[in-house]
Amino acid sequence: MGGQPQLALTFAGFPSDVLPLSVLERMLAGVSDACARARCAIVGGHTISDAEPKLGLAVVGTVDPDHAWTHGRARAGDALVLTKPIGAGVLAQAIKAGTASAAEIDEVTARMCELNDVAREVGMATRVAAATDVTGFGLLGHLKHIVEASDLSAEVEATAVPLFSGARARADAGQAPGGTRRNLAYAAPVTAFAESVPEGLRLLLADAQTSGGLLLCVPTPRLAEALQRLADGGRLAAHIGDLGTAVAGGARIQVR
Repeated sequence: MGGQPQLALTFAGFPSDVLPLSVLERMLAGVSDACARARCAIVGGHTISDAEPKLGLAVVGTVDPDHAWTHGRARAGDALVLTKPIGAGVLAQAIKAGTASAAEIDEVTARMCELNDVAREVGMATRVAAATDVTGFGLLGHLKHIVEASDLSAEVEATAVPLFSGARARADAGQAPGGTRRNLAYAAPVTAFAESVPEGLRLLLADAQTSGGLLLCVPTPRLAEALQRLADGGRLAAHIGDLGTAVAGGARIQVR
């Protein structure tokens, strides 16, 4: 929503009878580092005994309500700009199966550890009015929320969407999590694919992401500026499509 994080509470579940406390120490150190980079203070939290390790944050931040990014504020003509690659869900499954290479693990981990702070700053500077993260619903699922709330159509250039290394080959082989397949079905009522878009790429466009990037609806006159600012900030900058007026009785997301 374009908000600035300020305060956070941690929540951790940890099996101290199975794992050494040094593992919990490393988990909390990672959270502390991430919050420090985000300029967000950890002011408390809670840890419990649990059968499997888990860790999360409840975050409080601020945003000017007149300039908050919402699904419903997108405008016809806005350019769709993506700030992280797609395919983290497919690769996470490969990591769990022990089939991901060291290079693939390093690439996807580095991107998941990357904050969305630069993308937020660029969006604010270029007068973005609507945006979404790309997480559990996948790219198409989250774009569905925008076009429905703003009553718009969208055109996405499938080959312009950046992908993690190895994700396409695995998706082409049908190696996708169940959540990704459910996402594709969720987006289907408002999505139409060109025949040239293969099944594996369709799956990736619905892939459930962990710590994904932002999908910014950028005013076209500010597009070049947004892409340059993202690149200068060391972030991915991919123009993957555009928003248009709604098409009565037709699909509102066209993937070509």
